[in-house]
Amino acid sequence: MHSLDLISEWPVDRAAAAVVTRDGGTVASRGDLDEVFPLASVTKPLVACAALVAIEEGAIELDQPAGPPGATVRHLLAHASGLAFGDRVAQTEPGKKRIYSSAGFEVLAELIEAETGIAFPEYLEQAVFEPLDMRSSSLPGPAGHGAQSSVADLTLFARELLAPELLSQDTVSEATRVQFPGLNGLVPGYGMFKPNDWGLGFEIRGEKNPHWTASRNSPGTFGHFGQSGTFIWVDPEISVACVVLTDRAFGDWAKPLWPALGDAVISEFT
Repeated sequence: MHSLDLISEWPVDRAAAAVVTRDGGTVASRGDLDEVFPLASVTKPLVACAALVAIEEGAIELDQPAGPPGATVRHLLAHASGLAFGDRVAQTEPGKKRIYSSAGFEVLAELIEAETGIAFPEYLEQAVFEPLDMRSSSLPGPAGHGAQSSVADLTLFARELLAPELLSQDTVSEATRVQFPGLNGLVPGYGMFKPNDWGLGFEIRGEKNPHWTASRNSPGTFGHFGQSGTFIWVDPEISVACVVLTDRAFGDWAKPLWPALGDAVISEFT
C-alpha cells in the first residue's frame, strides 16, 4: 500500500494527489491529475509567486509602500499589514500582529496591475502559468482565493519551489523564511499560534501543533491549505512536496487525515 492510498478512506467523492521530489519528479500519484478543482486559499502561493516575479523584474519592490499607511508589499505577502481578513479595514498597525488577510492579496494584485499595466489574471498567466507550463490553471476570481488548477499543474509549481528556475534561489529562500518573526496570530480553522510563522505568501510550519501538515514535517516546511479541501506543502529538509486537491470543503474531517497522510508520505523518504 502506498501512502496516497490512504485517500481512499477519506470522506470525499473526488480527490487527486501527487508526491514530488527535487530530483525524481512525480514519484507517486492518485486520481485524475488533470481534473481542475477550485483552490480557495492555495491561490495565495501562486499570487505570491507572481509578485516575486514582478519584484525580480523591477515592476514593484518588496519594501515599497502598499496597502494601509506604513505597510509595504512585504507586509501584505506576510499577512502583517494589519488589514482584516475579508475587507480593507486596518485592524492594527503594520507589523504588530499576523492577521490572515485575503483582502491584502487583492490589494497586492491591484498594485501589480497598476505598476505593470497588465490585468492581474493575465499577469499571473504570463509570469507563472505559462513559463511553468501550467495549462489548466487560471484566476477567474479574487486574488486571495479565486484560482483553479489541477494536481498536474501544481506538481510543476512544487518542482519550481524545490528547484527554482523561474525565480532565483535567493528569492525563494527569502519567500520561505519567516518574515516579521515573533508575530502572533490565527491560522484559520486552527486558532491562535504564538508565534504564527509566515513567509512571503507561504505559511511556515515552525512548531505549530496541531497543524494541517504532518507531525513529522520539519519546522521549515512551507505551503498553504484552502477551505475548498486543498493543500500543498514542501519540506525542504527532505526535498519532498505533497499536493492534494479534493471536492470536500476543509473541516474537522481533514484535521486528523491530512497530517496522517503527510506522516505516511514522509515515512517513505526517511
